[in-house]
Amino acid sequence: MTHQYLLLLHETPARYADMSADEMQEIVARYAAWAQQMAEQGHLAGGEKLVDDGGRQLRLVNGRPVATDGPYAEAHDVIGGTFVLKAESDAQAEALAATCPHLNGGNWIELRRIDPVN
Repeated sequence: MTHQYLLLLHETPARYADMSADEMQEIVARYAAWAQQMAEQGHLAGGEKLVDDGGRQLRLVNGRPVATDGPYAEAHDVIGGTFVLKAESDAQAEALAATCPHLNGGNWIELRRIDPVN
């Protein structure tokens, strides 16, 4: 049985602050090549890079939803993007995730199996 797995790509924003445009393009190319390889092998179900600036956090305060800015650029760890992979087992999902170019320079991946709603 095939399962889907969410890869949450954790990173430290400050790591990219001093990179040149060429260095950033090289990183983007590595991710694109990896995603293409996963797609060709039938493992890629989706994925997106998240924008670098901000985002919003929603929390209940006195029973009402309140939106605040965050996470902040100076945060030590943020989620910079996601991928969704298809795999036959947790072990296969781990093996596929281990080939992701995100695993360098102190970045890390949180791997979660998706529990289908229906």
